[in-house]
Amino acid sequence: MEVKTSLLDNMIGVGDMVLLEPLSEDSFLDNLRKRFDHNEIYTYIGSVVISMNPYRSLPIYTPDKVEEYRNRNFYELSPHIYALADEAYRSLRDQDKDQCILITGESGAGKTEASKLVMSYVAAVCGKGQEVNKVKEQLLQSNPVLEAFGNAKTVRNDNSSRFGKYMDIEFDFKGDPLGGVISNYLLEKSRVVKQPRGERNFHIFYQLLSGASDDTLKQLKLDRDFSKYNYLSLDSAVVNGLDDAANFRTVRNAMQIVGFMEDEVQSVLELVAAVLKLGNIEFKPESRCNGTDESRIKDKNDLKEMCELLGIEQSVLERAFSYRTVEAKMEKVSTTLNVSQAYYARDALAKNLYSRLFTWLVSRINESIKAQAKTRHKVMGVLDIYGFEIFEDNSFEQFIINYCNEKLQQIFIELTLREEQEEYVREGIEWTNIEYFNNAIICDLIENNQNGILAMLDEECLRPGTVTDETFLDKLNTICAEHQHFESRLSKNSKFLTDHSLPHNCFRIQHYAGKVLYRVEGFVDKNNDLLYRDLSQAMYKANHSLIKQLFPEGNPAKVNLKRPLTAGSQFKTSVGTLMKNLQTKNPNYIRCIKPNDKKASHIFTDSLVRHQVRYLGLMENVRVRRAGYAFRQAYEPCLERYKMLCKKTWPHWRGPAREGVEVLMADLQVPAEEFSYGRSKIFIRNPRTLFFLEERRRQCLQDLATLIQKIYRGWKCRSQFLLLKQSQIVVAAWYRRFAQQKKYQNIKSATTVVQSYTRGWQARKLLRELKYQKRCEEAVTTIAAFWHGTQARMELRRLKQEARNKHAVTVIWAYWQGTKARRELRRLKEEARRKHAVAVIWAYWQGLKVRREYRKFFRANAGKKIYDFTIQRIMQKYFLGLKTTLPSMSPIDKNWPARPYRFLDGVHTELRRIFHLWRCKKYRGQFTEERKAVYEEKLEASEIFKDKKALYPSSVSQPFKGDYLEISKNPKYQKLNSAVDEKVLLADVVNKINRANGKGTARIFLLTKKSVVLADQKTGQVKASVPLPDVASVSVSTQSDGFFALKLKEGSASAVKGDFLLSSEHLIEIITKLHRIGVTAADREQLNIDISDEFLVQFKQDKVCVKFIQGGPKNGSGVSCKRKNNRLLEVSVPTTA
Repeated sequence: MEVKTSLLDNMIGVGDMVLLEPLSEDSFLDNLRKRFDHNEIYTYIGSVVISMNPYRSLPIYTPDKVEEYRNRNFYELSPHIYALADEAYRSLRDQDKDQCILITGESGAGKTEASKLVMSYVAAVCGKGQEVNKVKEQLLQSNPVLEAFGNAKTVRNDNSSRFGKYMDIEFDFKGDPLGGVISNYLLEKSRVVKQPRGERNFHIFYQLLSGASDDTLKQLKLDRDFSKYNYLSLDSAVVNGLDDAANFRTVRNAMQIVGFMEDEVQSVLELVAAVLKLGNIEFKPESRCNGTDESRIKDKNDLKEMCELLGIEQSVLERAFSYRTVEAKMEKVSTTLNVSQAYYARDALAKNLYSRLFTWLVSRINESIKAQAKTRHKVMGVLDIYGFEIFEDNSFEQFIINYCNEKLQQIFIELTLREEQEEYVREGIEWTNIEYFNNAIICDLIENNQNGILAMLDEECLRPGTVTDETFLDKLNTICAEHQHFESRLSKNSKFLTDHSLPHNCFRIQHYAGKVLYRVEGFVDKNNDLLYRDLSQAMYKANHSLIKQLFPEGNPAKVNLKRPLTAGSQFKTSVGTLMKNLQTKNPNYIRCIKPNDKKASHIFTDSLVRHQVRYLGLMENVRVRRAGYAFRQAYEPCLERYKMLCKKTWPHWRGPAREGVEVLMADLQVPAEEFSYGRSKIFIRNPRTLFFLEERRRQCLQDLATLIQKIYRGWKCRSQFLLLKQSQIVVAAWYRRFAQQKKYQNIKSATTVVQSYTRGWQARKLLRELKYQKRCEEAVTTIAAFWHGTQARMELRRLKQEARNKHAVTVIWAYWQGTKARRELRRLKEEARRKHAVAVIWAYWQGLKVRREYRKFFRANAGKKIYDFTIQRIMQKYFLGLKTTLPSMSPIDKNWPARPYRFLDGVHTELRRIFHLWRCKKYRGQFTEERKAVYEEKLEASEIFKDKKALYPSSVSQPFKGDYLEISKNPKYQKLNSAVDEKVLLADVVNKINRANGKGTARIFLLTKKSVVLADQKTGQVKASVPLPDVASVSVSTQSDGFFALKLKEGSASAVKGDFLLSSEHLIEIITKLHRIGVTAADREQLNIDISDEFLVQFKQDKVCVKFIQGGPKNGSGVSCKRKNNRLLEVSVPTTA
């Protein structure tokens, strides 16, 4: 049985601030501190989650925690960000309500981490599958890319978001993610050129210099030393806990997962390097003859390297830094720029270049993660935007950020009150009006179209004449002096008040979060955000493809003299669009608070937290929630939790849950004014009532625990006794069974013995009877046999007597003839012995005579001569025998006669070698010149492809024909034959591979000694003719396919349309003939043949990778070529057995 815990169980402090009693700012802070000290960083205000930044890792985000909060009610478990994420996801999936999660708080409060936790939880609980996992991975991996380019180290946060981000995650009807859309707001681009003390530029600059390889930095013309770049602050270049090198590798991997091509990544890095180089450009003053000042670049090396990176002519950009052209209708006026104006132009270009690059990155990510299906999607929005900012020096950026937070506070109050009111109406509870501070008056002060601060700032920027920040402040003093939330030195003086904390060049606005002092210096310039048209046009002239996309207004054909919108107007429009979007969705709030300014764990600064509680309006939120009823709960869980407090409802209530709750409240005698009954919930007005119920429940649970222990102990003893009793019965039953089985076996054995004895007696009796009958029958037979035997023996004795008489005569005659033969034999043997003795004696006599005659010739060297004579005779016999046993004249015949004597081993081997060489020479002598050329080509093919390409073994047995089309005889190709001047060495039909779809088009391939010709197969029209000197190399794979690429030399006339990717059944012959022509030609380099399963092919301006993989295609058993993307063709080759 699953055990569920409630928000009220084992509670440290109060988990829901609505239940805080008594409610005050001090008790609110004490409750936050108590929970923070016990690592409880999440607290509720109704459905709002307060998140305290712990500044360390906590074990509360494990996969087990995800499963614990999955499909649970919001108040069922202790407060957690997962509970809010699960509630939003289930409302979107089950109730088809679009959701938005608003994450607010000041810098360093943990907003970015909170948004990551929400996205990771949604990714963990939604569906699984290859496509779904790919979408989830792309959505999650977009964060590292945007953090690298949009986050920076500040004095308050090491990973502070310097832009606002709103992500709409789109889901299908099952709740599986389909894609997303990211919107960015007001990137702090002024940080590119200047950072406050103790802060850094954007992360990507430091990551690139720390993590890129030496080759990459060399290509980008960069050095690892941070001190060489003016735009990088040195006092905080290295941050503890941040590994820029590892983060750079993470960003590169994330860009690959999101879908960036390698050339796009390289282009982005080139622009980042260009921004760094741009900061190193410095100017010096020069005076002209007419007395005006102009600027010149001191050292042009950085300008040169930047122009090389972006493909811009150095003179064009140098002039754009020195002159400014103003166009008005049909007139153009060119003025020189002094040093300060040149530095302004340089910084403006750097800010615009980086800002537009960031906007392009967001658009490129959106292109990859957008949903492909056209049907309506469910949407969950996650807003991670800068919090309210109050610095010592507040400028235009803080003004815009705080305006955005005013709008968010306004929509928060409206939606919170609306949700509260809708629930009361839905449940039939009487609605009481709630007093709260409405900040609409502050929003109107800023955004009013006639008298708003933004409208007056735009009007001042567009006004002709001299416009300064002081004139803007004067205008504010004139129009907003009477506004109750606006203060300035002049407005104070007009009211005869003196405030020395308010300088002359500042104004103060009473925001909902407190008073903020703004310095007007830079308001006009930052709102104008001007980039000189000369710089835009210079950037548009760059050969860099990405630069042209970032500066479309630089196109001379599309010159627009209309002044661009100001930064304030653009941001106001974006915020308005965001507010409309949020109002169409069901809101969920996460209020982030940072406990201290030291970014340290276990430190809780009361004054800092109190300030954040005030400007986030958390106390007002609690009061709004408690203005009606502090606690509400559905009838079923309420009855389930408190039913043990009433005997009528315990242990089971059989009726409706509402009636059970009514019986329970009546039995507990709770005053009627303390609660109300809704349609599906009970509403409790005062937290004391809830705590009273909880205390009674705790006491009852103790009594129930004692009762359960008593019943359990009794049950356990009874179970033990029954178990022993049952065991005794089982043992007795088994014993009785064993005894009866043994008795039965004994009876059965005795019966078997008696039966066997009885059957044996009966069998023996029957046997005796049968034997007696048989003996009687045998006796008659025996007597008859004896009688017949006696008669037969008498006849036999008579016949034997006659035979013995005849045999005696024969034997006597045989003995007489034998005696005569033996006498004759002895006589013949004696004569033979005498003749043999005479012959032996004669032979000995002849030998003696010979030895005496020749003894004088054979003296000391007789043995050697006899040996030489013997060896000579053996060799003569060996050669004569070899002559008759020679093998055939075929060079492949490996037979050879066996050697007769071991001492002939060396001679035997040498003769075999000489015979084989002679035989091969005789065989070659039979070749014609054509046949000899064919064999030379076969030998060259072996040297090129043997053991390197799987197709080669199958080509060995196939002769090289060369002209497979019989082009000189076929009338169809008569026109083509006349168009080719030289002799055609090879004519065949090949397939030219199309880059767009990977399919082939039939072409006639002609090879001569000077060129390669491709012609149309049907018409014979020449499509391409490539001189052989223009062919740089040939690339083939190691597989059994017929694909090959003819790579042309860069800069040659034939290379305009790019390389040729072809496929042929006679690949080995084509490559061999190409290589042979290159070897025999003295005026050309030898053709390079590259054998690899992955090579690049140049198609016009793009390089495409051709990759070969094993595994047969789905249809058929041939080779197939498919286009995977714009940069990859994949050739699938069947696996050979």
